[in-house]
Amino acid sequence: MWPSVKRQFERQKVRPDIVKKMIECGIRVGDGDRLFVGDVEVGDLALARAVGVDRRVVRSTVVQIRKNHFLNGIFSNITPFGSSLVSVVSKLGYSAIVIEADQKRAGVIAAVARVLAEHDIVIRQALADDPDMVVDAKLTLVVEGNVTPAVAELNRLELVKSIKILK
Repeated sequence: MWPSVKRQFERQKVRPDIVKKMIECGIRVGDGDRLFVGDVEVGDLALARAVGVDRRVVRSTVVQIRKNHFLNGIFSNITPFGSSLVSVVSKLGYSAIVIEADQKRAGVIAAVARVLAEHDIVIRQALADDPDMVVDAKLTLVVEGNVTPAVAELNRLELVKSIKILK
């Protein structure tokens, strides 16, 4: 998705940064060209500060989004996917498995999920970075259960480059 969106802003200097932040946060353009995260309105100034631009550039980016059928179709319907549990795994009694894998090959999630299921480890949350938006994209799984027995098997998977366990 990101290459198609970025292409719409190829002649602008900072607008790609604004729309990238909108995608990262799930910010949509609602009625009256207002910005929302879920049902919470976000002001132009808040987004401008987050990106380090003038609020007027945010406003002109919103206008450009509304005028473009492709962009409007994305940004009028985008939603945030929820809160990441990674920073609170220790408080919940869970673990997080951060996996660096071959970003161009299919089946990473399936292979890892199979190994975890064989060890009766329950996946509570899966977060995958988009390799088009994040340089070192990773798959992060928040899991319930003892991960120690599965680590060696996960490391042997052909698709997996490295694994880091957070507790």
